[in-house]
Amino acid sequence: MLLTVDLERLRIRPGDRVLDAGCGEGRHCFGALERGARVVGLDLDRASLEAGARPLRNRAGELNSLGAMLQGDAFHLPFQNASFDRVICSEVMEHVHDFRGAARELARVTRPGGTLAVTIPTATSEHLYLRLGDDYFESPGGHIRIFRPRTLAEGLAAAGFATVGVGFAHGLHTPYWVLRSVMGLPRADSSLLVRSYRQFLILATASRFLERVERVLNRICPKSVILYAERRGAAA
Repeated sequence: MLLTVDLERLRIRPGDRVLDAGCGEGRHCFGALERGARVVGLDLDRASLEAGARPLRNRAGELNSLGAMLQGDAFHLPFQNASFDRVICSEVMEHVHDFRGAARELARVTRPGGTLAVTIPTATSEHLYLRLGDDYFESPGGHIRIFRPRTLAEGLAAAGFATVGVGFAHGLHTPYWVLRSVMGLPRADSSLLVRSYRQFLILATASRFLERVERVLNRICPKSVILYAERRGAAA
């Protein structure tokens, strides 16, 4: 399973209540569920939810746990304060105008001492894609900002999170998005080269050798950076 967040670094343990805000089809939801957590995923995209909700619910039933997906957005989370022990927000903040407002809402539903993992594209890879073509940022649903990790960390700090760790991921995916940018995003899926590289990425998820290669590439050309943070107490 292709995960951006290291669930061990996020400290997910059996019985934890986990929120995946911007879950897509639920890859991190499934990963957390397999670690014994009770999981809720939330996303705006109905098609993604329809693809992931039933399999997640079925797997949760097999594990005698909770696995559910809801439609909603990160600015109006339908949960009480301090509802979750662990929160994931992967590849979302680069799409929203008020990422600080989203961070405050994530902080509201995270218990004091709980942990958060937020992933964003690296600034280096984003600048590369931008120079190769405008489609990456101008296509519907595209990114609206290029983050520096420090900017995100400052926004998390203002919301009540202390950043405690940083990780990098998806070095093999950087060339894939280079190809897509060169081909033009609206037309990229018609490219044999793009389709072939996508198949290579699928095969890479089952290869220990390519996993080791990607660890090296994550130090050179990662596509994503992950900030791990801890929710400070109310008095902090």
